[in-house]
Order: sequence, then C-alpha cells, then structure tokens
Amino acid sequence: MPIFSFLLFVFISSFTPGPNNFLAMTYANQHGLKRSMQFCFGVAFGFFILTSLCSFFNIVLIKILPIIEFPLKILGVAYMLYLALKILTSKTSINPDEKYNKNLFTVGIFLQFINPKGILFGLTVVSTFILPYYNSYSSYLLFSLFLGVVGLMSTFSWTLFGSMFQKLLLKHTKSFNILMAVLLVFSALSIIIN
Repeated sequence: MPIFSFLLFVFISSFTPGPNNFLAMTYANQHGLKRSMQFCFGVAFGFFILTSLCSFFNIVLIKILPIIEFPLKILGVAYMLYLALKILTSKTSINPDEKYNKNLFTVGIFLQFINPKGILFGLTVVSTFILPYYNSYSSYLLFSLFLGVVGLMSTFSWTLFGSMFQKLLLKHTKSFNILMAVLLVFSALSIIIN
C-alpha cells in the first residue's frame, strides 16, 4: 500500500471542513469542551462502524451505489441544510446545570450514516487503499479503528478550537452561527454540484 498517499488522503479528508468538524466546533462553542467530547467520541465510533461496513460490504455497495447515490446525496444535503438552519436559529448555552435533551454521542454516530463526505470517504479509502492490499478481517477492523481514531482527532481539534475561542465566540454568537450555517450550506451545495 502506498502509505504516504494513504495518510495524506486520510488526514486531508478528515481535517478539512465538513459536517462533523463544523458541528464539533459549534457544540464546543454552545456546550463547552467536556460536553462536546461526547459528540467527538460518537463521530469516531460511528465512523469506525461505517468504515467496517464499507470494508465488509464493499463489493455490494459498489454494485448498488449508482442506485443509492442520488437519494443519499439528497438526504445528506437536506440534513446539512437542516443543521445549518438549527445553527442559525440556535442560542448559545454554556450553563453546565442546564438539562440537555440531546445525546451528542448518538448524534455523532448517526450523523456518519447520512454524511455524504464521510460515506464517500469511507468507500474511497477502503476500495483504494485497503481492499487491494489486505484481505483479512482483522486488517479491515484495524484500519477501521485507525480511521475512527483519526476522526476523533479531527473532530477534537475543531472542538478544541471552538472551546478555546468560546469567550470570543460568545460575544459574536450571531455572527459565528451565521458563518457556521453558511459553511454548512456551502458544503451541501458542493455535494450537489459535484
């Protein structure tokens, strides 16, 4: 396996802006670093599951991808636009005693299954870098675990940014929410255009 190309693809794809990273930063701004870590771990676990499924069912997915690609794109774009609207209309809350009605771990897991960037990344990395060079189930699981850890690192870095600049972002909540919403809309539009 061309390890340099693999690592370059994985890290660039994981750390560039997308739904996971935008939401990680937004949750850190709204809920603080500690609470947002649930989302990061959910993303990592969800991505581990997703890449494991891509590894084990890659041949089937490739055959049905033309059938599911368009509905998946529409669902993913609709969800991203919904998230943009929620961010745009949200109010900042950093009260640690406040009751939360969302399990951010679960949100992080389920986001992976409608995140077009994550799904296409999983299919690409598995079919390009893993399946041609490895054929054991243990290697598929190890690569999936590695990709989950990279997902944790990328969302954590965006969460850390959101948390570090929380005071600044609190002063400019509306502007920050508008920027995050616009970036999510841009991500959604780029999926439609591509």
